[in-house]
Amino acid sequence: MTESIFMDNAATTRTDPEVIAAMQPYGNEKFGSPATLYALGSEAKSAIDGARQNLADLIGADPREIFFTSGATESNNWAIKGVADALESRGKHIITNEAEHHSILMPCRYLEKKGWEVTYLQVDGDGLVDPEAVIKAMRDDTVLVTMVHGNHEIGTIQPIAEIGAAARARKVPFHVNSAQAVGHIPVDVDELSCDLLTVSGHKFHGPKGVGALYVRRGVRITPLLLGGGQERKRRAGTHNVPGIVGLGKAAELARNRLDKEPARLAELRDYIIDSIENNMEDIRLNGHRTKRLPNNVNFSFDGIEGESIMLSLSYPTSRDKKPIYVSTGSACVSGTLEPSHILLALGVPVELAHGSVRVSLSRENTREDADSFLSALYEVVERLRSMSPVYKRGSKKCASGSGSDGCDCEAAT
Repeated sequence: MTESIFMDNAATTRTDPEVIAAMQPYGNEKFGSPATLYALGSEAKSAIDGARQNLADLIGADPREIFFTSGATESNNWAIKGVADALESRGKHIITNEAEHHSILMPCRYLEKKGWEVTYLQVDGDGLVDPEAVIKAMRDDTVLVTMVHGNHEIGTIQPIAEIGAAARARKVPFHVNSAQAVGHIPVDVDELSCDLLTVSGHKFHGPKGVGALYVRRGVRITPLLLGGGQERKRRAGTHNVPGIVGLGKAAELARNRLDKEPARLAELRDYIIDSIENNMEDIRLNGHRTKRLPNNVNFSFDGIEGESIMLSLSYPTSRDKKPIYVSTGSACVSGTLEPSHILLALGVPVELAHGSVRVSLSRENTREDADSFLSALYEVVERLRSMSPVYKRGSKKCASGSGSDGCDCEAAT
């Protein structure tokens, strides 16, 4: 089988071998339920406690504030619906932004159908939320502000600490979806002034199907899942012991690498960005240039579809070339291919949004991988554009990054 290059790590990462090794005993000889009192159960409970401490250490929390879930989607739903249910008597208003992940937007839309009001703040051309806009949007009946930390698609890092400070001043609970940030950049819940924070294991070399919600002590939240008394009666259901152990090990490994790995990835990210900008035309970098996750690159290519680029990279025409796996900025929604709502929120024209490609790196990626990707990308884009009935080389696109047709600014090509 031909070796491949995986550069879609924002979707999922390979589970670290050390994580797999740590998990293995808890599906075999140490298979007991932590809810039981005999030795086999005590071993499992002790392992969960250790994982809880590892994750708490990674985000600067007290282990009693860590609640294990099935992943980011559950954590985000629980944060939004749980706080809304607990604080409904105070008000029925939530603040978020229009470039959020669907696991934030869909619970908000669900609550709107139940009579809640949600303010969807606009983002600027780089995907940033203005903290002043959050302050202006807060009202006496606002019971939750929920914001993404690092955007899963364009990589933009929001001014979370400023937003958190503003929410705290108004005594409004603040939830941060940090699924893409935890394990990739330093995260401290006190520095961010957040009350709830979402973690997803498979985004930083942990297993799939496990995550956590940090809930600051004193924050009122109703359980999403009802049943037994697991997780101090806040999240019912038999613990996924192997998954939780794996999440804890992934947190430990990530914490040990935070002093060097983010800088290495940022250097590799910038090498890819600079190379594309210096060697290609009619392109747009999506997301903030510097306030960006260290592993994220997102470009739109005029005149061609992102899906065509993605498929061409993953199925190379020559057997001596490695398949390269990236993703696009479009998603299949109800069977209809639609442009990314995030790129549209940035003001990217529909046709350019369809031509977006996301590259997301991990600690496994190297400079050699980047060079292989860039070489293949140049070839694929040139070939697809030569066949495109709509592409016109050197079309007037704003080189400043707006992607607007007919731009007459000094930077226009």
